[in-house]
Amino acid sequence: MSVLARGERKSLLAFWLGAAAVTAGVLMHLPMFVMASQMGYRLAGMAMDPWMIGGMFLIVIGCALAGYGLIPSSQPEPLGALPPDLMATGGNEGELTRAHWLLMLTLVFALIIDTMKPASLGFVVPGMAREYGLSRQMVALLPFSALLGTTVGSLVWGFIADSLGRRAAILLAAIMFIGTAICGAMPSFTWNLIMCFLMGASAGGMLPITYTLLAELVPSHHRGWFLVLLGGVALTAGYLAAAGSAALLEPHFGWRIMWFLGLPTGVILILLNAYIPESPKFLLLRGQSEAAIAILRRFKARIPVEQWGCAEGVQAPSTRTSVLFRAPFAGISASINLAALAWGFVNFGLLLWLPADLRALGFDVAASDVLLAQSSVVALPAAALTAWLYARWSTKWTLVLFSAITAAGLLGVATIGSTASLFGNSVVLLIALLMVGANGMIAVMLPYSAETYPVAVRGRGTGFVAGSSKLGGLAGQIITAAGVVPALTVTALALTVPVLSGALLVALYGRETRERNLTGIDCERPLDFSRG
Repeated sequence: MSVLARGERKSLLAFWLGAAAVTAGVLMHLPMFVMASQMGYRLAGMAMDPWMIGGMFLIVIGCALAGYGLIPSSQPEPLGALPPDLMATGGNEGELTRAHWLLMLTLVFALIIDTMKPASLGFVVPGMAREYGLSRQMVALLPFSALLGTTVGSLVWGFIADSLGRRAAILLAAIMFIGTAICGAMPSFTWNLIMCFLMGASAGGMLPITYTLLAELVPSHHRGWFLVLLGGVALTAGYLAAAGSAALLEPHFGWRIMWFLGLPTGVILILLNAYIPESPKFLLLRGQSEAAIAILRRFKARIPVEQWGCAEGVQAPSTRTSVLFRAPFAGISASINLAALAWGFVNFGLLLWLPADLRALGFDVAASDVLLAQSSVVALPAAALTAWLYARWSTKWTLVLFSAITAAGLLGVATIGSTASLFGNSVVLLIALLMVGANGMIAVMLPYSAETYPVAVRGRGTGFVAGSSKLGGLAGQIITAAGVVPALTVTALALTVPVLSGALLVALYGRETRERNLTGIDCERPLDFSRG
């Protein structure tokens, strides 16, 4: 399968030339980093050499070329009749195939490197503060810049996914993964802020778009556990990869090496593109029935006749984003987005600063990194439990349950360093409990969102939830920059309030989506949603 579903040769060439240009641009930044090895890889105050400046221009040109290559060139086609072998009878949409599992493995890798980027901030901040001589308030601008980028990226990537396709959005994000690796070579703190905003923008859309694609491709009776297992494993493994990489590499190459990991991981993701298809439901929405048929057959999938028929005349999605906040979606949008906001306070507030807080409590760099890596290992098996509960018990109540576990984890973390610890000196278990809850929340939240909205706005709806999950982090960073950061105990106790409030709203307004067939909601016409 080519890089672009149904792309012309010139688009294919443009994409690969763009990917090559971005990769070359990043490589042009490595000599300055290597030459700084005798100075402990410190680049603060050094002037950019011509290679670095040329590399930055090459990255900009490469991103533009790759973006051009990802623009769909196909014209709408007559719908025709649904081939008999693709008809879903008795609700049977097919079973999981080798193609599904290859897609899952590819997207697990994509989400691991996506999660590594924001998770790495906590490990980068202490070394950056020392190199630039920054106070904690000043260095808080770095995660603030990255989180602002992820918030913007979640919204923008949702729009791209609903306009150009789920596949195009994922590949464009991968291109930016590569380009933003140069954050590790920036000699000034200002340049780090700029590049980390772009890093956040590239990472912000990967997670919601991945869930959007899978919700439209995985059979209904497998969708729940498949999506949650993907997210749970990838998110926990992503934090583990960040903590493990920091423990292994940072003592030898300094904090900057964490950003350069975006180069090899991004290139690998691009090379795995053949395993990432476009959503057949999105292709039907765009009037590309032949491409949809090819993908359905590749995955041995079936589609309800009514969904095939309702695609006729809906080739150009014109649904307004505002429908997400009007009936019948207003209540559910409010509850999920508020739960996401609460999660953001925890993940991008407390967990982001946890490495620094542990060091303030007496743990050295290596010990705190190893401690967090061990906590990630302990939390990893919980991903399977999350998937089982979501698929076999309840989608709505699983989200409520893991919100409660997060609150319990916060109460446990609040006791670290005191004699009141519920687990004595077993800090690993305390942090692992918090990770189990937080990872379970986000692993459930985005699949739940993807199962709630119709295909024409699914990318944007899920993207809004992802964006809301970053807003809590932005608020936390503003507080830090203002110099009013409370102690770890106070922070953990205070965050239990929004977490439990979000859980209550989901319990009141959430809808059950377990094994729900999405045909009915996917067949809603964009014009119907844009009335009023």
